[in-house]
Formats: sequence, structure tokens, C-alpha cells
Amino acid sequence: MDDLTNLAARLRLLEDREEIRELIARYGPLADSGDAEALSELWVEDGEYAVVGFATAKGRAAIAALIDGQTHRALMADGCAHFLGPATVTVEGDTATARCHSVVFRCVSGTFGSHRVSANRWTFRRTPAGWRAVRRENALLDGSAAARALLQFR
Repeated sequence: MDDLTNLAARLRLLEDREEIRELIARYGPLADSGDAEALSELWVEDGEYAVVGFATAKGRAAIAALIDGQTHRALMADGCAHFLGPATVTVEGDTATARCHSVVFRCVSGTFGSHRVSANRWTFRRTPAGWRAVRRENALLDGSAAARALLQFR
């Protein structure tokens, strides 16, 4: 591989990782603003969002419904902030995996406290529109093996 080809491959890898990290970073502000449609567009059309012990949403409409649902709207009404990252990203051709932590802060009686602290594993696919999530798994970091498994590198 010549130097220019090697440089182009390295640059593409960096750009791919940055695009995926940006996609993950967009989740929190979209969730906190209640923009369910824009949030669902982070996924491929038939993507999945699995919250261990709560629900699995399949498809953009179901993912948007989580944000538009009573549980999330009540969280927003109290005041909340979703933080994700930093994410580690492994790219293999047109697929990728990312692992990160997420924390949801909630306002209770005028004071913010952590409401959820979770492990996350994302899988992505390169599409004509750019990288999109295929699946996100999220599990509470409550000592369970399921949460730890999401953070493992396989």
C-alpha cells in the first residue's frame, strides 16, 4: 500500500469514528428536547433500541414512541439531561460497534441527581445517508452481568 492510499484509509477511519461519535452525541440533546422524529432518524429504518428490563423498540416509529411516551414526557416535565460518552468506536468496513456509558440526570425538588447510569453497546451500518444505528442496547450498571457484558470488547 503506497503512502497516499494508506493516508486516505487512515483519514476515512478517523472520519468514520468522528461521524459515529457525533451521532451518539446527538442522542442526548434530541431526547431532552423531545424531538422524537429526529432522534429516530439516528437509526436505520428497521433499527432497534433495547433497554434491558424495560422495552425493546423495533423500527423508527417505535423508537420515536419511546420519546413521545408517558414515561419520557414525565421525565422531561421534571427536567432532565441525557449524557452519553465518551464512546470507543471500532470500525470494520461498513459496520461499526461503539461502547459508552450514559447518565440521565433528573430534577427532583429543584435538585439534579443521577436517575439512570447505564452501559451501552451500539452497532452501526454505513448507509447512503451516512452512518446509522442498527441496534443500541442499554442496561443499568447495577452490578448485573448484562450491563458489564455490554462494555466488553469481543
